[in-house]
Amino acid sequence: MSNLTRWNPINEFEDLMNRYNRMFGLTRAGEREGKDLFSRSDWAPAVDIKETDQAFTVEAELPGMSKDDVKVTVHDGVLTIKGERRQEEETEDKKMHRIERFYGSFMRRFTLPDNVDENSVKANFKDGVLTLTINKAEPKEPKAIEVNVE
Repeated sequence: MSNLTRWNPINEFEDLMNRYNRMFGLTRAGEREGKDLFSRSDWAPAVDIKETDQAFTVEAELPGMSKDDVKVTVHDGVLTIKGERRQEEETEDKKMHRIERFYGSFMRRFTLPDNVDENSVKANFKDGVLTLTINKAEPKEPKAIEVNVE
């Protein structure tokens, strides 16, 4: 399954630094209003990817969100899950004492292997878990092309 995602250690280091800075209320040079110049996600939901003989299953934890907050697309062999979890507004009769959950926009991208049918993606959203099922396709047979040699 390693061909489903590409690991980029630089992105993980940047994410770690952003979380550290947010935890202590610091902003890094190059940030505007809490957003990176490269518009990186504010957080990333945990994802499990499973494979059977017939399909791949992607499960993303999205607690506190509804299906209307999430958009799933497949384009040029890349599966994209994006959305936004909005923070509850503070009111006069309610104070926030501690906020440990991540809020804001997110985007996760996964490179699909060649043996999937991109048109077969089915989505189910239940109890804060988005489940995507992508059927496998029959491997394409190489085409023999006859070449005339003069």
